[in-house]
Amino acid sequence: MTLAQRALEKLQAWPDLTPGPASCGIGKALRSHRDEIVHFHSDRDVDLHLTHRAIQRFHYDLGGSSAIHLVPGSRWVTVHLDCDADVDLLLSLVSIALKAHQTWPSATASPGGCNFHRVTVLPRDAAAGG
Repeated sequence: MTLAQRALEKLQAWPDLTPGPASCGIGKALRSHRDEIVHFHSDRDVDLHLTHRAIQRFHYDLGGSSAIHLVPGSRWVTVHLDCDADVDLLLSLVSIALKAHQTWPSATASPGGCNFHRVTVLPRDAAAGG
């Protein structure tokens, strides 16, 4: 079982999330009653709809993680799953995203699209130079 499959299986058990196809057309999504929250695009890459306000609030923490990739202007973050700790990080961020969507509803119905095709994720050992 891949890390993404393990994360998807855990998240599908959450009562606030419902599975379905990703609106971007690639992969599976989990959504709250209000918005799409997570897109599983591959065995390692997941896009998470955190909201602009949540990204601003946690910007320094998110930027400090080698698993997180931010795209300027996007309300989505890309999480690259390389180890079990990354799955735990994703689960924590999904909890933050659910809270953010309850507290600060999206200004528009469409979040402007996830980060698929806007982020290239390099393996951590290659990104570190060796």
